[in-house]
Amino acid sequence: MKKREGQDERQPGTGTSTRDDRKAFNRDVRQPFQRDERQPGVAADRVPFNRDERQQAERDERQPSYVRSAQAAHVAGLARGKFAPKVARAKKMSLRDPNQKLMDKAKRLRETRVDWDVIEPTRLQKALSQSGVGSRREMEEWIEAGLITVNGQVATLGDRVGPRDRVMVKGHQIKLKWPDRLPRVILYHKQEGEMVTRDDPQGRVTIFDRLPQAKSSRWIAIGRLDVNTSGLLIVTTSGELANRLMHPSFEVEREYAVRVLGELTDEQRKELCRDVELEDGPARFERIIDQGGEGANHWYRVVIKEGRNREVRRLFDHYDLQVSRLMRVRFGNIGLPPRLKRGHFYELNELEVAAVMKWSNLTVTGSVKK
Repeated sequence: MKKREGQDERQPGTGTSTRDDRKAFNRDVRQPFQRDERQPGVAADRVPFNRDERQQAERDERQPSYVRSAQAAHVAGLARGKFAPKVARAKKMSLRDPNQKLMDKAKRLRETRVDWDVIEPTRLQKALSQSGVGSRREMEEWIEAGLITVNGQVATLGDRVGPRDRVMVKGHQIKLKWPDRLPRVILYHKQEGEMVTRDDPQGRVTIFDRLPQAKSSRWIAIGRLDVNTSGLLIVTTSGELANRLMHPSFEVEREYAVRVLGELTDEQRKELCRDVELEDGPARFERIIDQGGEGANHWYRVVIKEGRNREVRRLFDHYDLQVSRLMRVRFGNIGLPPRLKRGHFYELNELEVAAVMKWSNLTVTGSVKK
């Protein structure tokens, strides 16, 4: 039938349309947010969904409500810094293998084990913490809640356990870690911006995020460095070694390289080597070595025998000198290796660990030598 002029292309009652009308209809359905120049007032920044976006949106809608809530909470937590991003592990400093004689000695030390009968019993919460089960405070809470048994009996605070005791935590037997061999010791070149803590509420990077994991034990940081301080950080699996090096009664030296804005006078240097009154009591440097400098910056090497919070910075601040850079270069008899780059670590071999234990007057098990 010949179409008359002005007649609609759609046939009445058939619901059919021309090819152009079908294309326009499909385009409008697939792209509901496309800007139409013929429709004034439509937002230009509303872009159409593509096929992948529509499918993802449909999958999200089919997710259970609790899953969508968890995903939204995680995204919000990332925005607030509650969850720390995935952190790359620190690289290990590469060294050439020592000669065969030293390697044989290290192997013998590595394979040496102490008889369990000479290991003294220790507090239950300490044994569990050193075995990597949890923190001491958490273990104390579990003991009080009756979640831990020793040899079939419900444990109480104050219980001590040895290598031959059977410890169950929440119905599962725990293989406790005992100091029957040399501990592990790592030297880490800490960078500014890293925290020396296991749990930072702001989600910042910690040194434990960067270091390799310790099997069936926990890393213990010997001394702390604040977020703006870099340099040598010693980490070990031996709580006795950490206590020996950190306790104020042992007066282990810490040496720092300090860059300040300005310069100390001779009189100020003498006063800093005597007692200076700070908010938490008197403090002083054991030694101050002038390292020179250029322009407004000046470098010093300072030595202290305690590790109070921001002690070096506060001593310089006593004379209105701002510390612009602070780096620890030595702790006790351990210096920062020159080849150890920032953010890298070096694990001491068995001969070096044995030397550290001997210097600290400790046996392999961590007990004090008699």
